[in-house]
Amino acid sequence: MKFLEYTPLERLNDFFSHLNLGGRTINGCLEAYSCKHTGSDKKLSLSLENEILDYLGKSSDTDSSSPAEFLLTRSSRKTLIYLVLTLYHLYPDYDFSAVNAHQFFTEESWDSFKQMFDTYMFEASKEWTETNEGSSLLEALYKALDEVVRLAECEVYSYIPDSDADPFLERGAVWSFNFFFYNRKLKRVVSFRLSCERWVTVILKFNNVPKNYQLAKGFYVLLAVFGSNLVADGLFYEEDGEIFDGMDI
Repeated sequence: MKFLEYTPLERLNDFFSHLNLGGRTINGCLEAYSCKHTGSDKKLSLSLENEILDYLGKSSDTDSSSPAEFLLTRSSRKTLIYLVLTLYHLYPDYDFSAVNAHQFFTEESWDSFKQMFDTYMFEASKEWTETNEGSSLLEALYKALDEVVRLAECEVYSYIPDSDADPFLERGAVWSFNFFFYNRKLKRVVSFRLSCERWVTVILKFNNVPKNYQLAKGFYVLLAVFGSNLVADGLFYEEDGEIFDGMDI
């Protein structure tokens, strides 16, 4: 999979990376990839293919609606492998199983994507409209995607796993989802990931702070941090101490 640079996506990514909405922060990113194998993709692709075939060999499901049925055709397996390879490029430190991942992929339509987008991104859309002369965020997104992957020819997939298979939720996100817009003819896929994190106030009691940063007995430190960086067990990082340097306490 080769990362592709597109200016229309960069403008949207700039917006999605600065979405502070009151008590929440939304982070999003659009990335385009060519489905041409590069580097270790070929070896990983073969490994994923063998994993799927091994799963099919052990499966006794014959119902046409069973998960295994979807993987019987080479075309479907190829699509799944491209999607999983994209996940590997998005989350290089995360280990994905093709068989497990395919259970969380759902074939969507632009209308179902639009419904989810409108629900989760209502406030963000208003922010875009206010800062972009009344234009629509969804329309800007549609035009950008259409330019890159020709939406009319695309298959749309969502990847919404349970908490055990979601890299975003492991980092403390309140919600997250990934969409993939895949064009077979162009052999190109665009991923669109979004996550939401809440700001919380964490009270660190003096007794849990390392001696280097003890200020006064019984003193409480209030820190506003992202939910994904909670100091839940009294953990206190040295770099956090720098914010108190020079303060008259």
